[in-house]
Amino acid sequence: MIQRAVHGVIQKYLHKRRAIIIYGARRTGKTTLLNSIRANLTNFRYINCDLIDGQEAFDFRSLDDLLISFGAFKYILIDEAQRILDVGIKLKAIIDALPDTQIFVTGSSSLDLSNLTNEPLTGRKFEFTLPPLSSNELYDYEGITAVQRGLNIRLIYGNYPEVYLEKTVAEDIIKEIAGSYLFKDILIYQDIKRPDLMKKLLIALALQLGSEVSYTELANSVGMDKKTVERYISLMEQCFIIYRLGSYRRNLRSELKRAVKVYFWDNGIRNALINNFSPPDMRNDIGALWENYYITERRKMMLNRRASFDHYFWRTTSQQEIDLIEIENGALTAFEIKWNPAKRVSYPLSFTQAYPEATLISINPRNYLQGLIGKLHQLSLPSVNPKLEI
Repeated sequence: MIQRAVHGVIQKYLHKRRAIIIYGARRTGKTTLLNSIRANLTNFRYINCDLIDGQEAFDFRSLDDLLISFGAFKYILIDEAQRILDVGIKLKAIIDALPDTQIFVTGSSSLDLSNLTNEPLTGRKFEFTLPPLSSNELYDYEGITAVQRGLNIRLIYGNYPEVYLEKTVAEDIIKEIAGSYLFKDILIYQDIKRPDLMKKLLIALALQLGSEVSYTELANSVGMDKKTVERYISLMEQCFIIYRLGSYRRNLRSELKRAVKVYFWDNGIRNALINNFSPPDMRNDIGALWENYYITERRKMMLNRRASFDHYFWRTTSQQEIDLIEIENGALTAFEIKWNPAKRVSYPLSFTQAYPEATLISINPRNYLQGLIGKLHQLSLPSVNPKLEI
């Protein structure tokens, strides 16, 4: 089994009188993670809320009912908790009644999507995200050589655990995930009248990968109003299908103010939506695919170590651009992400003058693991002396 980074991180948050809630898209391994956690526990109750009897365990109507169901256990593990009616209120009742019992909860983003836990569990939870497999997790599982050699496959088929482990049928599995599971929670828990338009919108976003998006233009091309486009994008973001980067603006009048780019949490999902599984050397979108892959890997790394960070892109009205701006604890790092290692890398002079404190890093397939795999001290980032352009 591939050890997930969040498993180790969770340990220091146990027994703080708060529930451990693990969010993530379907099929990213939440149930496997929960089973891994319970393998080292005693005196626990495990509840699968995909089953009717699991849901019925939360039909308590009094404190006595609650104590009969859960009072004897030191640990309670609840899988797919979004299936529970009024899940936030029920979890709050258990936490308040059994403060010394450690509760683990997994659920697709529909818990947060429907705001089922936000208000009732204020001050009663620690939240974690389980994305598809990260470079560091793959390194721990198979070593550096396998990670390096498998990059082209991951660029095309993505990092979902099943896809990674079942390489001979990777295309079939990622198509199934993209087809059967992608919108399941949104359709169950939200009032979506035209799911066909939601998929059409997602395909439009896939085709604009790495480019700025206009909600108005998307609305016109898909055939819906702008507010619906924004709502659908927000829902897909909460379901860990996509995420948005805003434009970074602080010092220059020429910096874009409200521009947005949309990226996918998994390259395989994106490629399945446009039905293109051609290898990297046969694609005209490899630059965008590589940019999506690296930025997503960077986000996974930050989430896995619970870093406090923000991600942006940077662009001016004259089209000067930097692919990724990362802010962590006030420190600013600017990444230029190139598929071709031989391609000239330059940073706009206007940026370096406005942000002289920024660390400048050029990323390509030869060096991208340097900042993602912390254990590889021999791969520490070299100093960068980029060429500047006016």
